[in-house]
Amino acid sequence: MNMDKKKSKKLFLEGAIRPEFIADSISKHSTKKNIGAHQIFLGQIRSDEIDSRIVQAIEFSAYNEMAEEEYFNIREIIFAKYDLICMHVYHSLGKVFAGEINMFVFVSSVHRKDATEACREMVELIKTKLPVWGKEIFAGDEYSWKVNS
Repeated sequence: MNMDKKKSKKLFLEGAIRPEFIADSISKHSTKKNIGAHQIFLGQIRSDEIDSRIVQAIEFSAYNEMAEEEYFNIREIIFAKYDLICMHVYHSLGKVFAGEINMFVFVSSVHRKDATEACREMVELIKTKLPVWGKEIFAGDEYSWKVNS
């Protein structure tokens, strides 16, 4: 088994995922000569209008222990299903403002089809299976709980 498949990485980061962090993650993979494809998903906070109010930020919370356990179960399923070299997933906790990145999924494989399909499936499973909640924050500290779509 590839070492990257075994590594237990932290899923959650506090606050927005910085562009420098994303660039550094990509840069570290340029030395790996067995990778032929990368697929990246970046989730970004939108300033949606809901009931005539504009979303300013989303505050994420999670049942951390349960979420990380489920994440590692999902990760194992994805690695068993697709021929991957490595996969890195990060999700924000705390307040993330409109325009900022809150989820970063980075999948690498020998061929593009595995990377593309694994990344898509991983994002869908994160959105539907992990106990992570988002509270949409509006002006004046009004809020409502976000429903994933």
